[in-house]
Amino acid sequence: MKNIYLDNAATSPILPEVVTTISDSMTHFYGNPSSIHQIGRKAKSLVETARKNIAKHFNASANEIVFTSGGSEADNLILRNAVTNLGVTTIISSKIEHHAVLHTIDDLEKEFKITVHWVDLDENGVLNYLHLEKLLQHDTSKKLVSLMYVNNEIGNFLDIKKVANLCAINNALFHSDAVQAIGHFNLDLKETPIDFFAASAHKFHGPKGVGFAYIKKGFGIYPILHGGEQERGARAGTENVHGILGMEKALELAHLYLKEDEKYIKKIKNYFIKELKQSFEGIIFNGCSESENESSYAILNVRFPKEYAMLLFSLDLKGIAVSGGSACQSGSNQGSHVLNAILPKNEQFKTSVRFSFSKLNTIEEIDYVIKNLKQIIK
Repeated sequence: MKNIYLDNAATSPILPEVVTTISDSMTHFYGNPSSIHQIGRKAKSLVETARKNIAKHFNASANEIVFTSGGSEADNLILRNAVTNLGVTTIISSKIEHHAVLHTIDDLEKEFKITVHWVDLDENGVLNYLHLEKLLQHDTSKKLVSLMYVNNEIGNFLDIKKVANLCAINNALFHSDAVQAIGHFNLDLKETPIDFFAASAHKFHGPKGVGFAYIKKGFGIYPILHGGEQERGARAGTENVHGILGMEKALELAHLYLKEDEKYIKKIKNYFIKELKQSFEGIIFNGCSESENESSYAILNVRFPKEYAMLLFSLDLKGIAVSGGSACQSGSNQGSHVLNAILPKNEQFKTSVRFSFSKLNTIEEIDYVIKNLKQIIK
């Protein structure tokens, strides 16, 4: 049986070069970066070099990068600090954010009685920028806007420069969950003045369990994990040296082949769209995921004309790995909160499947998926 992996938005396979980097670091650089002997100092030096190299990709400073266990921790660290440390009393977000943002906002609202506003979305999940501007001008409270760069389920782009400019004009802070964008798109922080963003290595062929928060210089950060002074006091705990070095290597490779990979993956996605349209009547692409200009080249969310309750299971039996929504909710029976927020009630019961691609996929794999989809649905 073949193994066809089309769930790269959930996690991506680790590249061989990254595995080698991690393996070598585990063998040779096993010291604790907080130790004062030379073995510890070597590990510390490698971590700080990785921090500098990662920062360079975004035209940022090394001291603006805080290593975390991944995107969820980075989101939590940023949002909690905005309220407890930076004086934010109003958060503006959307109903289709990742739960790392939504659940954190819910907790902050309960704990600190902050005001939360939700920006209007259209039927494709596109943000209403006029409504965002109105919310920013609603009152004089200290505000933070938290909107994701690329939606993890439907792939929609945020006009990130527009939002950054709106926030700057209205003296609001701007945080973006950029987990699905980092390693796939260029982000120059001199051109797009975001205050905070979150990233996770396993979304761009790096290891799981490591990521980082970008926190613009000048914002003091209080830790949400206590116990040590690592990460300049922003996060307690011994640094994940091997994960950090693997992430550094994965990001280096991602940026080295950025345009080449984008062109190749777009070819895969466009071919899949064409074959789906030719093979199945009545399919719809959720959000803007069919569009080259309005969504990520790596994500396609397909809604079939009726419910196929066993579709994901049947594909799995054929060795095809896909997602019905966000993999972070794989145990949920409530369906996708993203699709529930934008689809009319009579469309929510229909089966939707998220296919997400990487440079490791091939046209031959797409043909295999189409063939098996025809057999299953027939």
